[in-house]
Amino acid sequence: MRLVPDVRRVVLLSLSFWMQVFGLAVLILPELWYGWTGQDYDPNVAWWLAVGLLLAGIIGRIFQQGLSPWKEWLRIAAVAAIIFALALLLAWPSSASAATDNTATEAQTLSIAVPFIAKEEGMRNRSYRDAVGIWTICFGSTRGVHANMVMTDEQCIDLLKVEVAEHRSGLHRYFTPVTITTRLPATRDAAYISLAFNVGPAGAGKSTAVRRLNAGDIVGGCGAIAWFDKAGHRVLRGLFDRRQREKSLCIIGAH
Repeated sequence: MRLVPDVRRVVLLSLSFWMQVFGLAVLILPELWYGWTGQDYDPNVAWWLAVGLLLAGIIGRIFQQGLSPWKEWLRIAAVAAIIFALALLLAWPSSASAATDNTATEAQTLSIAVPFIAKEEGMRNRSYRDAVGIWTICFGSTRGVHANMVMTDEQCIDLLKVEVAEHRSGLHRYFTPVTITTRLPATRDAAYISLAFNVGPAGAGKSTAVRRLNAGDIVGGCGAIAWFDKAGHRVLRGLFDRRQREKSLCIIGAH
C-alpha cells in the first residue's frame, strides 16, 4: 500500500477527506464533552450532522477534485453549510412539536414530588443524628440543624418544598432543552427529582437514567432509575421498593 502522490495538495483540496474528518469529529467530540463536563449533548444533532458530513465525503469521491484552491474551499464551505442546516432542521423540534410543549411548571412538579418524597423519606420533627452522625430533621434535612431542634409539621413541609425545588433546579442542568420541553411532564419530573433527592442532583444527572432520557429513550431512562437500589454493593429492600415506585411514576404517559 502506497501513499498517493502529492499528499499535501490532496489534504488541502480534497472535499471527501475533510468531510470524513469532520464527520468523525462530531461523533467523538460529544463523548469527550460528556467525559470532561458530565453534561450530555443532544445526540440527534451530532448523529445527523455526522451522517451528512460522511455522505458529503462519499459524494466527494465521485467528482473530480481538480478545482483551484479558492473554488475548492468555497465548494466545501457551501456543502458544509447546507448539510449543517439540514441537520438542524432534522434534529430540532418543528413548530408543530413546539405547539404541543409539554413543559411542567415548578408548581405542577412540586405538587406531585413533595408528597411523594415526603412519604418516601418519613418525617421526624425533632433533630436526630443520622447513620454517619450528622444532625438531621424533618424529611432528612441537615441545613442548620442542631441538637434539641424541633420543627412543626408545617415547617417541615415548607422546608421540604424549598429543598425539592433546589434539587429540581440542580437536576435540570443535566437535561437538554428538548427533554425539558417534550419528555418531562410533571409526573416524570417528580420521579427523577425523587431520585436526585436521594442520591444528589449530580449523581442522578450523570446517570444512565438521564442520558437515556436525553437521547429520547423514555422507557429505558425510567427503567435505569431502578438501578439505584444498592448500598455497599448490596440490594436493599427499602431502596428497591422506592425505585420501583419512582419507575412507575416515571413511566406514566410514556409511549
